[in-house]
Parts: sequence; C-alpha cells; structure tokens
Amino acid sequence: MKFSENWLRELVDIKADRAALAHALTMAGLEVEELTVLGEGLDGVVVAEIVAAEKHPEADRLQVCRVDAGQGELLQIVCGAPNARVGIKVPLARVGASLPGGIAIKAARLRGVESFGMLCSAKELGVDADASGLLELPADAPVGQPLADCLGLPDASFELKLTPNRPDCLGLFGLAHDVAALFGSAVNLPEQAAVGVTGTTRRGIRLEAGKDAPRYLGRIVEGIDPSARTPLWLAERLRRSGLRPISAVVDVTNYVMLELGQPLHAFDNDALQGDIVVRHARSGETLKLLDGSEARLDEGFVLVADEHKPLAVAGVMGGFDSRVGDDTRNIFLEAAHFAPAAIMGRSRKLGLHTDASHRFERGVDPQLPQRALERATELLLAIAGGSAGPVLRAENPADLTLPAAVGLRRARLQRVLGVSVADAEVKRIFTALGMRVEDSAEGWQITAPSSRFDIEREEDLIEEVARIFGYDNIPTATPAGALALVIEPEARINELALREQLAARGYYEAVNLSFVAAPLLTSWGFTERLVPLANPLSADLAVMRPSLLPGLIEALRHNRARQQERVRLFEVARVFQQGASPCEEPASPGRTSQQAGNPPVETPSLAIVACGNARAEQWGESARTLDFHDLKGDLDALIAWGGEPQRWSVHADGLPGWLHPGRGARVARDGETVGYLGALHPQLARTLDLGADVHVLELALEPVLARRLPRVRAVPRFPAVRRDIALDLPETVSWSRIEQLVRVTLGERLKELRLFDRYSGKGVEASRKSLAMGLILQDASRTLTDEDADLCVREAVAVLEQTCKAKLRG
Repeated sequence: MKFSENWLRELVDIKADRAALAHALTMAGLEVEELTVLGEGLDGVVVAEIVAAEKHPEADRLQVCRVDAGQGELLQIVCGAPNARVGIKVPLARVGASLPGGIAIKAARLRGVESFGMLCSAKELGVDADASGLLELPADAPVGQPLADCLGLPDASFELKLTPNRPDCLGLFGLAHDVAALFGSAVNLPEQAAVGVTGTTRRGIRLEAGKDAPRYLGRIVEGIDPSARTPLWLAERLRRSGLRPISAVVDVTNYVMLELGQPLHAFDNDALQGDIVVRHARSGETLKLLDGSEARLDEGFVLVADEHKPLAVAGVMGGFDSRVGDDTRNIFLEAAHFAPAAIMGRSRKLGLHTDASHRFERGVDPQLPQRALERATELLLAIAGGSAGPVLRAENPADLTLPAAVGLRRARLQRVLGVSVADAEVKRIFTALGMRVEDSAEGWQITAPSSRFDIEREEDLIEEVARIFGYDNIPTATPAGALALVIEPEARINELALREQLAARGYYEAVNLSFVAAPLLTSWGFTERLVPLANPLSADLAVMRPSLLPGLIEALRHNRARQQERVRLFEVARVFQQGASPCEEPASPGRTSQQAGNPPVETPSLAIVACGNARAEQWGESARTLDFHDLKGDLDALIAWGGEPQRWSVHADGLPGWLHPGRGARVARDGETVGYLGALHPQLARTLDLGADVHVLELALEPVLARRLPRVRAVPRFPAVRRDIALDLPETVSWSRIEQLVRVTLGERLKELRLFDRYSGKGVEASRKSLAMGLILQDASRTLTDEDADLCVREAVAVLEQTCKAKLRG
C-alpha cells in the first residue's frame, strides 16, 4: 500500500514530523517498508511555457525553444524531449538551480547553440520514474510559479507492508482512523452527498452467484468528454501512490480505490447488451482480459456478464471488449462486494495480481460500494462532465455479515498486557478506531465497523489496545515466581539417554516430517486407522504417519542413492492412528477399524533401520552383511538397560505384512505386543527399490523406557550350583519360549539360564534341534545339595517335555 504523506495529512491532523509518523505506523503493526522523499531541492525550478520551437541546425533530435519563465524576457533552451512543442507548460530549471540527482544547471553551448537552463522530465525532478518526455503541467499553471507550489511539494511516498488481516488500511480513509488513534487527533473525512440524478437510463442487475456476490451496485453516466484530462492534483496523488495516470475514467476509479479501499470498474455502456448478470463461470468459458491475455475459466470463478457474453472476471480484471476507450462517451460504473473466498487464488490461477484482487481476497467493507459509487460519480462529472443516472442496486441481505459486539474484560486486559490502561484511554482508542463502545459490568462491549474483519474475539481487542497504547509504553518485567524442580523418576530411563545410547551403538538420529503420502502407506499395507489431513501442505504430505518406518526408509533410500552403503538410522517420535494405539497391532489390509470415529491416538515410538555391513570397514575382521541377529543384539542391549530382560520375549508368529515371514519377529513385553523386528519383506523391498539386506525395528517407546527400581541386596553367602542339560526339541520351538517356561517353573532358585550350544544334523531328526543350556541355581538361605539341583533339573525337563515335546539327550 503506497500513499502520499500530504494526502494523509489532509485527512487527519498529525502532530508529528515524518520520521515520527513512520515510527508510529511501524510500531502499530503497519510496517513502513519504504519511504521516498519527493520534491526536495527544487529551488530554482519554475513553471515555464514554450512559446516557440525550431529545429536545431546541427542535430535532428534537438529543438531550440524560446521559453517564457515569467522574467520579462524569453530564455533560449536547447531540448531533446520528443513532446516539446509550442503552447505547453513545463518545468524549467534555471541557471544556478541544482536538481535532486545532483545535476547543477549552468549555461551551456549544445552543438553550437547556447542554452540557458533545462526543461525537465518527472524523473529528472525526482517526482516520478517517467523519463519519456517533459512533465506537462496544466494549462492554467501560472508562468514563473515555483514548481514545488504547483505540484504540492515537498511530499513523501510511504509504502506499507500490511499484514493480510488489515485490508481496511488498503484505503486512506481506513488508515486515517489508525493514525488519528495513534496521535490523539480526529479524522477529517468529508461527508459524501448523493450526486444529483439527471439521467434516466437504467439497466437491470441479476445476482446468480449466491453468497459469492451478495451486493452489486451500478450507474450509467452518459455524455462524458473522452478527451477530458485528469487534474494535476489527482494525477500526482496517483503517481505518489504507485499508479500511473491513464485517462479520466480509469484515474477516477483508481483514485476512489486508494481513497476508500473499494475497487471499482467502468464498462463502455454501449458495448453491453441487456441486464448485468453476476454468475459463476461455466467450465471452459473464456474471456479476453484488459491486458490482452486469454483467461480460461471454470466454475470456481465469478463473472460479471451481460445477457450474451462475459464482461469481467469479478474482483480480478475487466474484459477487453467492454473496456473504456478513447472515444467512449457512455459508461457503466460498477461497485460491488465479493466474498473473499470467491476471489482467493483466482488471480494467481490466471497468472495475475491486480489491485482489485489484492483487496477483495482480503476483504472489503460491504458497506463501501454505495459511497464509492457516489464519490466516483462526483469526481467524474467534475472532470469529464456528463449526466448521471440513478443508482442501480441488487443485493442478498442474508449473505451479508453484520459485525457483532465483542466483550473486553478489564481484568483480562490488564493481565495480558501486564499494565493498567485507564478506562478513558481504552474508550478513546476504540472510539478513534471507529468502533462503538458500551460499558459493561466487567469492562466494555465493543462493536467494530464492518471494515474490520479481524475483530472476532477478546484477544483481537486486546491487540488493538496494545498497538495504539504503544508497545514502548508497556514496561518490560522479568516474570516472577519459584521454579519447581522436576525430579527425574528412577523407574524411567531418560529419553535423551536413550538417544545417546543408540548414537553410541553407531546409529544416527533422523528427524522426519509427521506427514506422509497415502500411496506410500498403501505400499506398506497401512490402510486402516489412518488420520488424513483436512488441509495438507501437498499431496505428498496428506496423512499423519501411522509408523516411523516409511519415513526412515525414505531417508535410508536417500542416503543409499548418494553412495552411502552402510546406513544406520533411528528416530524417536510420535505416530498417529485413528481410535487405537498402533502398538496393539499394525494396520493391515483386510482389517476393519471399529473405532474410526474416535479421535486420533498419539503414541511415542522408537524405530531403527539399518543396512550394509554389520561392522564399519576395518582390517581386524572380514566384512559381513548385517543380519537379523545384529539388530536383535541392539534390541537386547536396550532391553537389558531396563534391568528386566525376563519380561521381554520375541515370537515368530503374528507378523505384519511388511516383514519377511522367515526373518522377522514380534516383540512382546509381559506377553503384550510392543513392536516388530526383522528384515523387510522382499516384495516391499522391490517396490521401494531397496536391497534385500534392509532390517528394521519399531517399538512403542514407553515399554523401552521402563526401568526396574534399583534395590540393595546383600552378596549371596551360599555358593551357586550349575547343571547342564541338552534337550531334543521341535525346530519350531523358540528359545524365548523355553526360557520363559523354565524361569516360571524354577522361580527364585534359577539365577541365570545360559544357552551355549545349538546342534542339528546327524543323530537329530530333520524337523528337530538340540539345545544345550546351563542352569545356574542358588538359594539365599542355604547351600543347595545335589538332590536339590537334580530336582530342579527334573522339574525343568518335565515342563519342557509336557509343553514343548522335548526329550532329554543322554
């Protein structure tokens, strides 16, 4: 948003200099992004009239002009501007003047002809970027008048970097309320009277776009002078606001947009047929726009059309065929309110960014169209003449939102700001901002004007008080209060320590996004209990991750694609599933969720992925590919850290579809599944373009962090006894099953159970195996006898024979 400082000062009395104004605006959240001083250093530049012009005898592109500068005698000036001609009034820098660019004006001889001064362009004067020719001044500008007085200089062009929630400041009238509140003054906004209606021509208006276009006003102005020139004061305000003057009609609509914040558009009324229809575009409909581009539209666009053709893309840009041209005498002025949701993204879809779309997609006051239409008509009649017809109106009041009162509690205001603001100051701030204030028992009821879309709740009102009261006036204070020291529970391993332990074992920590692509999850078999995002950042980030493994595997693939053969990664983060904890069982195809309507469950998890060699490259041992038992060893180390390895077990059954059926395991704690371990399924590895050596581990985090409380025990006084036994068992019986049965059977007498040999081959049936184990037996109250030890052996063998079909080998 760019504007002229002088224009703003006309609307509100600002008792501060330019620097203070810029600082106050920035501190109030209206950041001054750029400040350009205009018209300084123009002493010696006056209004002059070219009374004669002849071709330079030695240069085709130069003219020798005779100029009246109000000094009583004509000055001879050599000029190369293409628009230099007899009768126009232009700026003249007299000999001795110094222009803003550092150009000192001296008498000179150009190609043999003397020149006593310089006729200037707007760029040379530092008031605009136009260097195409001389700056032409109004015909009634007094000859000899200082140029600064003629152009209303000096001035400054402010450019604000507005946040999207302040569309009201995209017009000078809206900005004036903030400035008045900041400096404790009043706004001087003129009342807008209705323009006298002298024409009778009408045109029907039909609204067919529903809530996307709830209000549309129009008026026909006939008999304007198409050659009318925009007044200098209006043209200069446009220039200083970043807009180039074009024609009287276009300049008037742009001026009203800058003044009020309401975009307008003018159509050539003679190019319209029948009623104005505001409707949605039809799929595939096209419209040639003002810039000459062809817009291909769909049902998401709102069109302004007549009964036969589209005229404009509503809130974005007008059409080429209905534009106001150099010979247009009858125009149809449009002032409408379009819902922000109907305009958002439409200009970007067309590759455009217009002043109108910038305002409409942020929100324009729905009460402005009437005032804007009257203001534009008033200016147009004063500049170009003509007769104005009646205001034509169509609206759907039910689709126009009305501002509601919002409560502000006095105690809440003080608590949030940390400082007490006087009641009178609070009321002054809101009144200056154009809001209606009513006292209540706890504070105030504030009703914002229809232009303030951002006032929705109490926090918005507190922000307004803070902005205008001044952040500099809010004291900085260190928060007081005692800090409660949190005692680290001994029964839980510190999460940071777990990360350090994994790093010590050669793993690198990865941090992945919590969102993944739905097709990637489908390839893993995660199809149930998924938590889709309502507004994803992209299609590749559309679902909350139900597992850490897909993201970690993608990181592993990324590293392997960059010549990293040995990759070892871990991640500690949360996973998300609908209705039940993912630790119970992984979602898989064919499984139905009975809790799809329940809120998502977040579960802290730990995942590991590894591939390549088991050990880093070295000379001490030969290279060996990582296998199931290497990752199982890392799991055993984590389990042992908790001090209760006997509560953990691994099983070959109940594996998810993404694990290798013969090289995977289900991990359980106290009989409940807490995770999975093993090699990826070969089919999944091929789908993900991975090798066959990728192994993974995923566990619920809390069971891993659980730790047995340390207890003091005396050193045993009585010796331990060892008995070794060898058992012939079915191949399908796992060691974890054997260990669990023996520990339960022998209880406190068994201090340790060691597996020291596994054999299959000659003397053992093909479907069976031989396991040799050592039973370390000890009693805290006495020395065990041979009979006691033999009894323990018999009990262990008996339970294994009965449960696992084991046979004692001789």
